[in-house]
Amino acid sequence: MKYIPKIARIPRPEDGLRAMVERAPQAEALAASWIERVRPLAIRLYILRRRIATVAVTLLAASLFIHVMFGANGMVVYKQKRAEYQALRKQIIQVQQENDRYTQQIQGLKSDQKSIEKEAREQLGYAKPGEYVYVPPVPAKPVPPAVHSAKK
Repeated sequence: MKYIPKIARIPRPEDGLRAMVERAPQAEALAASWIERVRPLAIRLYILRRRIATVAVTLLAASLFIHVMFGANGMVVYKQKRAEYQALRKQIIQVQQENDRYTQQIQGLKSDQKSIEKEAREQLGYAKPGEYVYVPPVPAKPVPPAVHSAKK
């Protein structure tokens, strides 16, 4: 004889309801015991609600203050960036003034004969006929003192 597997019995909806009704008193007892355990804590929290709220608001204000002062875009970083901005503005003004000087010098070299002559004399060592150019001697390099110490 062949072995015939047992067919699983599919529960009926009435069985589920019956099981729930049978266990309802246990569930109610469990809920009542939890309520009795939690009730003193809930009463204590209700009495201390103002203190808890005050502490929470204080912590929130302190954390916001710390974030505003020291956060990624806080006041400390803002002051550093502002100082950096001022330094860069000064540097831009200096570079613009230097650029203006160079522009004037270029314009002078393009059009003014005296400027051209001055640069030719200073940088290239040119002279007019009958003039002498004085070239100072190259300073001698100082000789380093000889160190006569024995190495170990």
